Amino acid sequence: MMKRLSALWLLMICMTGYAQQKHIVPGSVWHDTAGNPVNAHGGGILYYNGVYYWYGEIKKGVTWKVPNSNWENYRVNAGGVSCYTSRDLLHWTYKGVALPSVTTDSTADLHISKVIERPKVIYNKKTGKFVMWMHIDSQDYSYARSGVAVSDKPEGPFRYIGSVRPNGNMARDMTIFQDDNGKAYHFYSSEENQTMHICELTDDYLSHTTNDHRILIQQAREAPAVCKYNNRFYLFSSGCTGWSPNAASYATADNIMGQWTEHGNPCKGTDADSTYHAQSTYVLPVQGKKDTYIFMADRWNKLNLEASRYIWLPLAFDQEGKPAILWKDKWEVKN
Repeated sequence: MMKRLSALWLLMICMTGYAQQKHIVPGSVWHDTAGNPVNAHGGGILYYNGVYYWYGEIKKGVTWKVPNSNWENYRVNAGGVSCYTSRDLLHWTYKGVALPSVTTDSTADLHISKVIERPKVIYNKKTGKFVMWMHIDSQDYSYARSGVAVSDKPEGPFRYIGSVRPNGNMARDMTIFQDDNGKAYHFYSSEENQTMHICELTDDYLSHTTNDHRILIQQAREAPAVCKYNNRFYLFSSGCTGWSPNAASYATADNIMGQWTEHGNPCKGTDADSTYHAQSTYVLPVQGKKDTYIFMADRWNKLNLEASRYIWLPLAFDQEGKPAILWKDKWEVKN
């Protein structure tokens, strides 16, 4: 009886702690409302009907290195894509596996031996469907394709449609940006990760148009994250150094399919030269709060990928539109 009471008491303390959590603490273990660590790496967020949906890679189990790799190709078996929901960006409820991996067919794109990375979901008002794009690859990353899945509900389950090389181009690290007019664009690292591409999606968001634009040519950028501020487009990215962190940089354009201008590192202060030991994954505009953005990044633990942490920091713009990302030990999205 005493053991049961003690366990119940500890559970109540934990649940109270999560309910009273008031700050985002970058780099700490982030628990969901059930007390389990959030498992949503390389993620992105959809806002729909007053709810934020966080999708990310499920990294579970033993980390291992792919044999005969000429780089630090550490990985876990592909676990699919998870989904969490929140109304305050602080307390997250696990909704389950939005897109499961496949355990039986080793030839399938979603087989556990493959790569399922950087899932991003957007809602199509015309079709009423939720569309997920992600990087699909083989163990040695030679497949270099983009996969797409669709669902009637934001939490899934998503039905996998297939993968493609957009207009015949290699496609690895990626994000999806949905503009104010409803048009959607796929940003992806291509040409052996040396050049970034932007491709406009079709009206149903399920395939690519031929409107494909090369930017940051021969600049070796990956981990794209995009936002729009004051009618200007901003692309944040990292260098290509495997699991090791490096300095972020950003580029701007007044026309998303036009000329992009490269700039320096938006991070400031201590550890800015390593993006605070992390890598960009998404920029989230906070709903109902004008000009309020969150820079989302992953602090990868290459030897234990399941233990990789999340770095969320405020992204601010000065009067000239120059972005700045400052480290904060803890902070809150104020009402």
